[in-house]
Amino acid sequence: MKTINTNSVENYVHILEVNTTADKVHYALTYEIPLWWTELFEGSFSEVGNLFTIRFGDQIHKTMRVEELTHNAKIVWLVEDSLIALPELNNQTEWIGTTIVWEIKEKKEIIQIKLTHIGLNPDIECYEICSGGWLQFLGSLKKFLETGKGTPYKK
Repeated sequence: MKTINTNSVENYVHILEVNTTADKVHYALTYEIPLWWTELFEGSFSEVGNLFTIRFGDQIHKTMRVEELTHNAKIVWLVEDSLIALPELNNQTEWIGTTIVWEIKEKKEIIQIKLTHIGLNPDIECYEICSGGWLQFLGSLKKFLETGKGTPYKK
């Protein structure tokens, strides 16, 4: 299936078309993050109000609160804490206060997953690094959903 990248000026948007079911997508985004995003995971992400932290080594972490869970339709996370401790970035906390929205839609024989990262836009310093990271892990999510084996970050 194809991948469609539709970056708007205001927010990072990416649409994946995946040969799977809405149930599997919802489950992957609420229970299986360590299988496609990063194995360095703490907390819980299965209920509204849950707080979870993902890490990419010792220099990068993001702590998010689950804001919305609509079964097989929409998941929203608010980034409450973040550090991207890379020497090339002056502002290493740009993700704080951004919102990650996952929308799941059934389209004929495929599932469309729309990721909107509200606050991630070309005007912020980490845009190139972060949008590249999203592409990498969205590819892992697609692979995980279609084959059962993702390529998450491993320490």
